[in-house]
Amino acid sequence: MVQPDVVVIGAGPTGTSAAILLGQAGVRTLVLDKRFDVYAQPRAVHLDDEVYRILATLGVAERFAALSRPGAGLRLLSPRHRTLAQFDRTDPQTSNGYPQANMFDQPDLEAALRTRMHELEPVTFRGGVEVTAVRAEASDGSGRPEVEFSDPGTGERHVVRPRFVFGCDGANSRTRAAIGATMRDLGFRPQRWLVVDIATPRDLGHWDGVHQVCDSRRAATYMRIGHTRHRWEFQLLDGERAADYQTLDALAPLLAPWDTDTRDFAVLRVAEYTFRAQLADRWRTGGVFILGDAAHLTPPFIGQGLGAGIRDAANLSWKVAAVVHGTLPPGVLDSYEAERRPHARALVRLAVVVGRCMTGGGRAGDRLREVVLPWVVHLPGLRRKVLDSTTPALRRSVLIGRRRFRRGPAGQLCPNVTLGSGDRFDAICGWGPTLVVRVPPGPADAERLAALGIAVVRAAESPELLAWLGRRPAVLVRPDRTVLMAGTVADVLRRAPFRPAAVLAPGPA
Repeated sequence: MVQPDVVVIGAGPTGTSAAILLGQAGVRTLVLDKRFDVYAQPRAVHLDDEVYRILATLGVAERFAALSRPGAGLRLLSPRHRTLAQFDRTDPQTSNGYPQANMFDQPDLEAALRTRMHELEPVTFRGGVEVTAVRAEASDGSGRPEVEFSDPGTGERHVVRPRFVFGCDGANSRTRAAIGATMRDLGFRPQRWLVVDIATPRDLGHWDGVHQVCDSRRAATYMRIGHTRHRWEFQLLDGERAADYQTLDALAPLLAPWDTDTRDFAVLRVAEYTFRAQLADRWRTGGVFILGDAAHLTPPFIGQGLGAGIRDAANLSWKVAAVVHGTLPPGVLDSYEAERRPHARALVRLAVVVGRCMTGGGRAGDRLREVVLPWVVHLPGLRRKVLDSTTPALRRSVLIGRRRFRRGPAGQLCPNVTLGSGDRFDAICGWGPTLVVRVPPGPADAERLAALGIAVVRAAESPELLAWLGRRPAVLVRPDRTVLMAGTVADVLRRAPFRPAAVLAPGPA
């Protein structure tokens, strides 16, 4: 067997996203999963505009548009289902170029990602296999990681020794155990919830956003996730189990506030989930990394669980590809945990706070919400904050320069504006670093930038891009669209970590 550069363990959304990005960069990648096909049960239902932008980089934006619907906003309800506040989304797109909130059925997204992954020649997929061991150092003394896997059907055993391993193997990650990492709680008492997915050909006539019942005893959430699919989530009481709600008759009292006629309802899934807030205490040993649920678990109150894993994949994959191709030194891989762990922690803690604000406090909390929430919607600043999908800037690392001012661009995403050619920034830049400049560089500097694989975009091609650049002479944008540094062209040529080596393959057109 030809040794791959990277082994990805787990072909869920995080693993397939990583494999696609690596494949697009020409990196030989082996993907291992216990299933041949996608897991058919619906799970995650929401992605924001930042993650939608990553999907476009993966080449699946059009497919995702066909299987998703923009979210209309958020409605907060009292325990008696009286509307306390409603936050409507009015902007069709953000600076990332996509809707702020997007509802979808996870198996459909996974199928689109699998299809894209199979289109890439550098990616090999092995389904129906069991990973039996992951080691940070191979037994042959090569210093490489080692992965053992077997085919349960034939009993055939394989050992591969790639340069890097991506552990995208979920909450019970074998890879996490292999690097000696443990999950640490972030101050959230685990909650048991009942998740109910229903299909019906009938339009139920409800407002098209997310309905959140703010009830300290029985919190609940409802949302439409497709043309015929609907999702309900109910907090389970002590002594209750998912087995108690396997029929429509048993579910009827819970569904009654939304619809009492369930004759045309088809139950797709009734499952119990325990919502947790946890973060791994380390994300890497040597060439072995953990991503997605293997590294962090979040309550669903802000809809960032699946998206956080795809962000992990986008952050790490381009760096590993650059190291494989020799355009970055191996030491830059320390930036993965330095950047992603604080970001994931911030979103998990935000989810905990939002969950407590909407469902905590007992009966006193319920009464307080009924008094306060009707006023919140009239506060413009807070209203915008509730709907804002922007996530925190990444912390400083070897691949994110120092922010001289609080509002400096380092660590933030460059806007995905439409340029003079009619194409968006991401489509022009492809899969490589880009320098946004006020004044085009001279011939000598342009030649040096080209040797480093750095594309150049003039800010004057877009009024929005020019306004974003402000008085800065230049901003260097990484392949994952995060700003690495701001300064002059000379600063970039002096401080940029890129090496003149093989240029990375472009992303999708």
